[in-house]
Order: sequence, then structure tokens, then C-alpha cells
Amino acid sequence: MDDRQLLEAWDIHNRINLYLLEAIEQAHLESQLASKGRNVGEQFAHLHNVRLMWLKVSAQDLMKGLSKIENDQASDKKLLHKSLADSGKVIRTLLDQSMKTGGKIKGFKPHVIAFFAYLVSHESHHRGQIILALKQSGHPVDKKVQYGIWEWGVR
Repeated sequence: MDDRQLLEAWDIHNRINLYLLEAIEQAHLESQLASKGRNVGEQFAHLHNVRLMWLKVSAQDLMKGLSKIENDQASDKKLLHKSLADSGKVIRTLLDQSMKTGGKIKGFKPHVIAFFAYLVSHESHHRGQIILALKQSGHPVDKKVQYGIWEWGVR
């Protein structure tokens, strides 16, 4: 496997997160699952914050300029977008550096490919929760966007 393929897959995944966020009206960031828990904005903030948690453990030097999104900031769509775009770039750097230096991520076992899979799985789980929360609150994501999150060849 060419390392560039993994990095490209991460970039696509991150763009899909941003694509979904862009499709949601600011007011709908307050939408919540029927079972409660995090609202839509807080779900996006959680993605960013978990990335920061891993960076703090594995490559604190890469965290410069990144900061946690607090729940009271999670309805700020511009902040969510910028934060996810920025942390996505830094995670890409972490993946790239790790592949070039033996494939290990400090604090994560077994290796960088599993770390990549973990992040994509975790974030995709929350994308599903976001879409369901919007549907349950009467603000379903447009069908074009629902299908668009699966169009990895064009994102």
C-alpha cells in the first residue's frame, strides 16, 4: 500500500464530516436524539475534541493553535468547521509522520493503520448519530447529502 492512499482516505473522510456540517442549518445544531445525549453541534465538537485527546497523548507538539470546543461553543458553525478542518490536517500530519517512522502511534496499539480505522469508525458512528438526531427532531438531512456522504470517489 502506498502511504498516500491512507492519507487521501483520511482527507476524504474529513471532507465528508465537513460536507455534512455544511448541509446543516445553524439553528439545527441544537437538535438532539430522542434518547437525549449530545446535540448535533456537541457531536461535531466531540469529534474534534477526541482528535485533540489523541494528539495530547501521541504528539503534543502538533497541537499548537488547536483548542478544545466547549459545549457552550458547539452551536457556532464557523468554529466547528474551522476546528474540524484544522484538527483534520493535524491528524493527517500525525498519520504521515507515524507511517514514516515505523508505523506506531504513541499511546495506541497496535499501529497507525488501526489508529486510522479507529478514528474513521468513531467519527462515522457519530455522523450516524447526527443524521438520526436531525431526523428525529424534524430536520432531516437532504437526500442528496444522505447519499453524498457515501460518495468517497468525488468528495
